[in-house]
Amino acid sequence: MAAAASRPDRAYHQDYICRIRYENNLPPPPGSVKLLDIPIDGLDYYASPGFASRLHRSQPINIEADAELGMPINLVGMPGVFDGDESSIQAPLITPPVNPKDKNLLRPLSELGKPKYQGGGISFLRRTEYISSDTARARSEAAPKSTPKSPGPKLRKPVDTSKDDPINVLRAAVKGFDIANPEDAYTGPDTNDNIKGLDPTPAELEAWNDPKHPLKSSLKPIDFYPILPDLEAGTDAGDYMIAKFSTNPTHVVNKRDTRVDVGLLRPIDDEAMLAEYSAKIAAHEADPTRIPHPGGAPFNYNFFLPTDEASANNLRKKLDVDDPDRDNPNLYTAKNRDGKEVFRLERQRTYETGRATAQDPDHAYKEIALALHDPELDVTTQDAILDTDDPSQHRLKKGAYYYPIMQKIQLKPHRSKNLAQLSGASRFNDEDDDKRVDAWDVIVDDLDDNEKAKRSSNRAALLGEEEDAEDDDS
Repeated sequence: MAAAASRPDRAYHQDYICRIRYENNLPPPPGSVKLLDIPIDGLDYYASPGFASRLHRSQPINIEADAELGMPINLVGMPGVFDGDESSIQAPLITPPVNPKDKNLLRPLSELGKPKYQGGGISFLRRTEYISSDTARARSEAAPKSTPKSPGPKLRKPVDTSKDDPINVLRAAVKGFDIANPEDAYTGPDTNDNIKGLDPTPAELEAWNDPKHPLKSSLKPIDFYPILPDLEAGTDAGDYMIAKFSTNPTHVVNKRDTRVDVGLLRPIDDEAMLAEYSAKIAAHEADPTRIPHPGGAPFNYNFFLPTDEASANNLRKKLDVDDPDRDNPNLYTAKNRDGKEVFRLERQRTYETGRATAQDPDHAYKEIALALHDPELDVTTQDAILDTDDPSQHRLKKGAYYYPIMQKIQLKPHRSKNLAQLSGASRFNDEDDDKRVDAWDVIVDDLDDNEKAKRSSNRAALLGEEEDAEDDDS
């Protein structure tokens, strides 16, 4: 036991074996590592605010800037700039022509860069190519040619400028009417009132007799409607307006509210707005090239609707001139203070014009609304057709009737009163509440003499009767 205790401990050598799958042998550093002892006693001095102040005073900024920073702006003499009209300091609508000296600055990116040197007698300025190709080309050019010379460059076919003549353009337009109505085609000599159209080609006649869809040749037309004006449906102004609500004007969400079809939009008189709008119109007429048209007048509107759908349906029948029951006195659903039968429309809310666009009066038919009408398919006149077979008994014959659209507006809810009450800046004026109309009683009646005169004037202007009368007077 003593011998075993005195025996020294035997040491065992152990190694850790690890399989290296990825090696990343870094190169040795370029130089031996050396640590330098750099004193940093002056760090507090350079980091102190006093050093930055002294540096600012000793090194002034080398910029000569005036009070306007090199961009003098003189607003005196610019019309309307102090009234909120910034059109005088904006770019003109019509872009002026580019100065010839500045055309090089407008070159596209494909033309920029180093110029391509074409081959000449300098070999080091040419692109790499085979010398043998030039040699073969030179030999072929030097050898006599037995083949005939190739024709010169193709000349561009001369353009017939006579097609752009206004008379030829008018003849081409008349040709379309002659194809549609060959029995009314004018074949005599040209006069101030009549002009002969161009002769139609067989392909144009075939296209009229057998029309085909330009993209889907398998489609076939099922009916034809002549495009006609509805002379009896004109308004006092002679045109129509499209109003679009930015939000749902009613509380009905599950289905379409048919009361909107007979709703009433009543503009609110605002003298300040009309004066501002008149000033913008005058500025546009004074300088139409720089000042664009302000569009339609931004009126505020009160929106009225019938109380229920039954009242709306009765009002729709009363307004429909083709409805046989339109003269029934039982269609009215309310009575006013005088005891007269009326349709009562209640105010929903006030709307303001969010965006308005107006058409140029010289291009009144740039945008139109088109309505297809066939008396034989009209549900409201079907009973009358069964009673009489004379198509002249109906107000309109079969056709696609167009109505000019002169103004389009987008209406959004008017929230100025609510915002003023929430902000608490000033109490809203209650005078508007006193003048506000909560309900509107409507009586449908025939046109008076003044309204008939306005519609007759608009109809005469559409048919050109005024021009004919002036020619007869002269």
